[in-house]
Amino acid sequence: MQAEPPLYPVAGAAGPQDNEDQFVVPDGPEAPLDELVGAYPNYNEEEEERRYYRRKRLGVVKNVLAASAGCTLTYGVYLGLLQMQLILHYDETYREVKYGNMGLPDIDSKMLMGINVTPIAALLYTPVLIRFFGTKWMMFLAVGIYALFVSTNYWERYYTLVPSAVALGMAIVPLWASMGNYITRMAQKYYEYAHYKEQDEQEPRQRPPRGSHAPYLLVFQAIFYGFFHLSFACAQLPMIYFLNSYLYDLNHTLLNVHSCGTKSHGILAGFNKTVLRTLPRSRNLIVVESVLMAVAFVAMLLVLGLCGAAYRPTEEIDLRSVGWGNIFQLPFKHVRDYRLRHLVPFFIYSGFEVLFACTGLALGYGVCSVGLERLASLLIAYSLGASAASLLGLLGLWLPRSVPLMAGAGLHLLLTLSLFFWAPVPRVLQHSWILYVAAALWGVGSALNKTGLSTLLGILYEDKERQDFIFTIYHWWQAVAIFMVYLGSSLPMKAKLTVLLVTLVAAATSYLWMEHKLKSGLAPRQPRIPRPQHKVRGYRYLEENNSDESDADAEAELCGGQGDLTEDEAPEAPAAQPVDPEPVGLCRRPCPYEQALGADGLEGH
Repeated sequence: MQAEPPLYPVAGAAGPQDNEDQFVVPDGPEAPLDELVGAYPNYNEEEEERRYYRRKRLGVVKNVLAASAGCTLTYGVYLGLLQMQLILHYDETYREVKYGNMGLPDIDSKMLMGINVTPIAALLYTPVLIRFFGTKWMMFLAVGIYALFVSTNYWERYYTLVPSAVALGMAIVPLWASMGNYITRMAQKYYEYAHYKEQDEQEPRQRPPRGSHAPYLLVFQAIFYGFFHLSFACAQLPMIYFLNSYLYDLNHTLLNVHSCGTKSHGILAGFNKTVLRTLPRSRNLIVVESVLMAVAFVAMLLVLGLCGAAYRPTEEIDLRSVGWGNIFQLPFKHVRDYRLRHLVPFFIYSGFEVLFACTGLALGYGVCSVGLERLASLLIAYSLGASAASLLGLLGLWLPRSVPLMAGAGLHLLLTLSLFFWAPVPRVLQHSWILYVAAALWGVGSALNKTGLSTLLGILYEDKERQDFIFTIYHWWQAVAIFMVYLGSSLPMKAKLTVLLVTLVAAATSYLWMEHKLKSGLAPRQPRIPRPQHKVRGYRYLEENNSDESDADAEAELCGGQGDLTEDEAPEAPAAQPVDPEPVGLCRRPCPYEQALGADGLEGH
């Protein structure tokens, strides 16, 4: 009976068992080592490497999708709860029956103050928090603070709502700065995994070409903002499925409203103080808040479980080791960069336009004329228009980078001029389609604005040592703009539109001037990033080719050690060094034993 061939090839086997062609190999302890531990005969190193980097690329895509979905759910829950809460607390009957003389309007005003005023101080602590916790963990903690704000609405009191609103205000800028940094880092990592062969052919310390990650950054930012703008639609689900059934129609709520649009003053002047036909039961409110809390918890799990780290652990150590004082100062030192100074008006306008969409357009033009029951449909039109238009940011793959950004600005300019001369009549629904078209088009401009700015910052500032500072500055100016809108909420609509128009023109002009400077070859002046100062010199700092060093370190060593000097600092003349009879290898730091010999002299010789 002939023996069956083995099911799997044996490691080290040379081929088919043929007595004429094969040599007899001894077994047991006399067998050659290569035969025992030899490689799998069908192992293809190139194919395994290709599969490895494909898994890495899929992991990066998974990180981007998880971060986008987590941010969408977080803001959908936050905006939906805040909207429902403010509508319920606005009703006089609801306040008197549910809370009596507790002073609910005063609590709401202080809560809104905490959300809008606290981010003004975010420039002082955001970079420190991001460097201390890390980018991913900062995202997770910020999403957790949003979930904390949702949980406090189970027991609406001053000592629950106001402190949670202050904590949420503190988390706004860190969340968005870490999100922007995270998406940019994912684009850079995807480029590394997609071009791993080119990375192997380059020198160990040679950096990728500038702008090489830009196509991936455009795609990832389009995905992120496509998801995020859906949060405005998700926020309307509590209104559609719960609160709308309790609301009066427009004939009751708009009875004393006489002017809308460009003729209005403040927010909904003359709006009826009672908007609820019947009061919702506490049990139903608890069910809705429990659903929102569950969604917020899912968002936390998405960020925690599916989002990978933005940096390697050794890179995180290097980012922290530049000194906490330097981390605190560097956002302020980046003001010397003319690119950031020229983009500040666009940062401010970015905050203005999103608040105008939610308050000026949706309330001053929409609710004022077609009633509160159509607020959800207006914001859904804005959300869907912005989400679909986020894909238009991909035009930057074929067009100059200024085209999408300026297209969004031009669209907003036309809409602002049109709204400046339009005053819809209250309680007239014949022209409601104009509101939906205006909301959708405003969403298109918002999407081009947000996608274009985030992509532009990721392209201009590729150094991983600067990205968290840059996105902190961007979102801090947005927070300042939102605070200014909060202060000017009682202004006439014409004044709001004038400020919006002037800011938009200034932003577009300043941006085009910046692009002109870049094309003329004017080099920006960036602050020096200090070299990491490690208290303990681990084994990885003794390697000749340290793959974990920062980009600034590699560039500094390529420039002969002068990479950390600014234009105001001149290099000192090198001092004469004694010749070591036993020179240590180049580009290698001395080990602790050699350091001890250098410190104690030549006592051991």
